[in-house]
Amino acid sequence: MIYTVKTLGFFALYYGLTPTLLGSIPKAGLRFGLFSWFSNILRDDDDGILSIEMCFVAGCAAGVVEALLVVAPVETIKTKCIQLDMPFWEGLKEILQLEGIGGVYTGWLATVVKQSSNHGLRFVWYSEYKRMVTHDGQYALTPTMALFGGMTAGTFAALANQPADVIKTRMQGVRAEYTSTWDCIRKTFASEGVAGFYTGIVPRLSRVIPGQGILFLSYEMIVAALLFYFT
Repeated sequence: MIYTVKTLGFFALYYGLTPTLLGSIPKAGLRFGLFSWFSNILRDDDDGILSIEMCFVAGCAAGVVEALLVVAPVETIKTKCIQLDMPFWEGLKEILQLEGIGGVYTGWLATVVKQSSNHGLRFVWYSEYKRMVTHDGQYALTPTMALFGGMTAGTFAALANQPADVIKTRMQGVRAEYTSTWDCIRKTFASEGVAGFYTGIVPRLSRVIPGQGILFLSYEMIVAALLFYFT
């Protein structure tokens, strides 16, 4: 970060902000909406309970759709804009000129793996956490509980699927020299060992922990408000 500020200036830290902002709203809407939809389909017909296994499947399914519709193109454009040292629209034009529309979906498979596993793990953690702290719904979930639950869910998922995130990011780079996802995995392990798959975990956690806490808190507050006014 210090190197970036010294060489490119403070605002270089915000390169890639536009695609991130453009993708945030549809990402969150798709994630929670699809998870609820898949959860309803996968609940037990007899007692209406969503098992841990089916909760994971619902989260993974939501992650796959989110990745293909929003995350893959947004993350690819963001990563390449940062590496090209260009604002959003100029970077997008450069990507399309050099690589065509396929350049926007570089590393889509790694993105699907990362998003699906990320959401599967995250929703399982949060759902079980919520069940325990509310004693299966006997007590109300407070804002503090929701905030803490989101933060811990984000931490758990980030630590568990950091390797997939590293591969995704490297595949999406402007100068990526990998023939496939497996080629990227093989070369990363050969040159850096297991530690290479956890490159960047600290800055990722510094973003994910507060971000997921706020996201789950916002979700619970919005759902509570909608239920209050429309039921």
